[in-house]
Amino acid sequence: MSPKKLRLLLWGLVAVNLAALAYVGIIKPRMDASVLDTLGRGEYTLTTTTGANFTEASLTDRASMVFFGFTHCPDVCPTTLGDILTWQEEYPASKDMNVYFVTVDPERDTTEILGEYVGWVDGVEGVTGSKEEVDKALQAFRIYAARVPLEDGDYTMDHSASVLLFDKRGRYTDRIRYQEDPASAVAKIKSALGA
Repeated sequence: MSPKKLRLLLWGLVAVNLAALAYVGIIKPRMDASVLDTLGRGEYTLTTTTGANFTEASLTDRASMVFFGFTHCPDVCPTTLGDILTWQEEYPASKDMNVYFVTVDPERDTTEILGEYVGWVDGVEGVTGSKEEVDKALQAFRIYAARVPLEDGDYTMDHSASVLLFDKRGRYTDRIRYQEDPASAVAKIKSALGA
C-alpha cells in the first residue's frame, strides 16, 4: 500500500473514531435523557414561607416532595396536605425530606397566607413569587395550571394534582398520584430517600 493511501486510511480511521466518540459521549446521552430527567430544572427564583429562595438548587442535598396547588383550593390541596401528614406518621423518616407546596395562584397566595395554609403539617414550606417566576417553575416541573372563571366573577384554578418526588441530587424519582394508596406512596418515598 502506498504511503498516500495509508495516510488516507489512517485519517479515515481517526474520523470514524471521532464520530463514534461524539456519538457515545454527546449525542447518545442526549437522546437517552427523557423529559423526566429534566423535571425541576430551569431558571426560576421563588420565595418560601421561611424567606429562603426556591430554585433548582433547592432540590439538592435532601430528598424533596414538590406539590403545586393554591390556598383557595376546595378539596385537592387540603386533602393532599392531609395525605402528606399521614405519610409522615406512617414513615417518620419522610420528615427528613424537604416538602414544598408551590402556588399556582401567586395573585392571591402571599408568603403569609401560604404560611398559615401549610402550617399545620410539619416541615411543609409554601412557595410563591411573581406570576412570571411561577410560570417558569410550572414549565420546569411540567405542571398544568389554568385560571377558571366562576359565575360570580371570582375564579378558581385547575392544576396537576400529583406530588413529585426527587432524590437528594435533585433527580426526579417518581410521582404520587392524588389519593394514592398510602402503602404505595410510602414505598415511593422510601425509594426517593434511598431506603
